[in-house]
Amino acid sequence: MNSAITVRLDKSLQKRLESVSKRTGVSRSDIIRDALKRQLATLAFEKHRETVMPFAEARGFLTDEDVFKEVS
Repeated sequence: MNSAITVRLDKSLQKRLESVSKRTGVSRSDIIRDALKRQLATLAFEKHRETVMPFAEARGFLTDEDVFKEVS
């Protein structure tokens, strides 16, 4: 079962949302739901990254480029 939530938007953001919804044919709810999923995933990634960074730094991985070099 889905639940409803109220989100308050300033006029500028509301206009942008309406414009994108009309242009793409994607509902406002779908756009907001997708944005929320992405934001929650980003926050989870950042939290995991904070946890892992001390271990990575101890092994010489100091930047994203260090990781890319290792996996490429």
